[in-house]
Amino acid sequence: MPLDDASAGATQVQGRTSPSFEPPSIDDGTDLWQLVIDSKTLDVNSRYSYLLWCRDFAATSIVARTPEGIGGFITGYRRPDADNTLFVWQVATATHMRRQGLARRMLDHLFARQAPLGVDHVEATVTPDNLPSAGLFESFAKANNATLTRDELFTEEMLGKGHEPEVRFRIGPISRTA
Repeated sequence: MPLDDASAGATQVQGRTSPSFEPPSIDDGTDLWQLVIDSKTLDVNSRYSYLLWCRDFAATSIVARTPEGIGGFITGYRRPDADNTLFVWQVATATHMRRQGLARRMLDHLFARQAPLGVDHVEATVTPDNLPSAGLFESFAKANNATLTRDELFTEEMLGKGHEPEVRFRIGPISRTA
């Protein structure tokens, strides 16, 4: 079910405002950084890195904008050695936006923007204890009738003591003809 940015405007859903979906701007960088801190589960990068991300990778990232501010975001990039693959770096949702399917809607919108540019695979890494992220990528693969493979990309030894291994989720190919 491809989505286009024309349908991305904020709308009313059961008395709530549904977020609009758009690329981030540099001005959003600090809000993304704060959202990661507030998540208490994601690896926090420097504020500077989120500002750069919003400048240099806005086309492959997305924010969910609500009247209250940023309700969630996905940062991603197209892999330099596999430009048909969108790598999802981080997915975050504000506490008040959780359990509403926001992460999945953001991923659907982001992929719909990238598919016309030749993207037909999505990759991400997920730690074994991150069941919500695993569920997100499993549901995305199922909804797109795409193959999902998993393999360990980075071991605990590579990442350092106290960090679980990062399991690569690779989804695709994803067809947009249906």
